[in-house]
Amino acid sequence: MPTAATEALGFCAALLTTLCWLPQAWHTIRTRDTSGISLWTQALFATGIVLWLVYGVLIASWPLIGANSVTLALVLVILTMKLRYG
Repeated sequence: MPTAATEALGFCAALLTTLCWLPQAWHTIRTRDTSGISLWTQALFATGIVLWLVYGVLIASWPLIGANSVTLALVLVILTMKLRYG
């Protein structure tokens, strides 16, 4: 069973790694410029995030579930924009 300190560490890590996607998603939505984004990298990253999310659900880890849910949503927005605008 994780301690409060371990959970706090997980939440801090989740917050930082999730928030780092906000500027990229905002820039992509605002400019519709996806020329510098690799389709394969985004697709593989989204797949990895789905796997982390499933893992978080299986072990009932709220930091993993929360962070990966939000990150997946942001990455899917970027991936959709890449597919739509090239």
